[in-house]
Amino acid sequence: MSLRPILILPDTRLRLTSAPVSGVDDDIRALLDDMLETMYDAPGIGLAAIQVGVAKRVIVVDVAKREGEEEEDVKEPIFLVNPEVVKASEELSVYEEGCLSIPEYYAEVERPERVRVRYLDRLGAMQEMDADGIMATCLQHEIDHLNGVLFIDHISRLKRERVIKKFEKEARRR
Repeated sequence: MSLRPILILPDTRLRLTSAPVSGVDDDIRALLDDMLETMYDAPGIGLAAIQVGVAKRVIVVDVAKREGEEEEDVKEPIFLVNPEVVKASEELSVYEEGCLSIPEYYAEVERPERVRVRYLDRLGAMQEMDADGIMATCLQHEIDHLNGVLFIDHISRLKRERVIKKFEKEARRR
């Protein structure tokens, strides 16, 4: 396992649509392991492969960390290959979201409160998961990444333009 650099806005690769994975093999499992290590190191609760420059439909999530506990205390990683939302509730919820590719910027985003997601697990078996709360939000956020959509696309145009300009300016300074 190794840490991979996380792409930061305004990197145009973040807007790519990721390609489906034909099957889960050792290369995909190695990618999943690298992504998990990178996510924990950042630290974050979700990471899409495109955020580490790999345009494949692969995400990792772990929302198990509890307030006041050390990161090592609670880990419940979930590996999702070719995830897709197959059902979403009409009821909506609002969470303050952030993104490892848009560091230190947070905004409230409204999304379906509950979702059912179909995916391949790290062994290549088809799975379905029902999720609500922060898990539903995290899954939708990461699946958006696979379609070239960032959480700032769900906020007002004015706020989005401001944050993009801020990150473009920082990129020019680097």
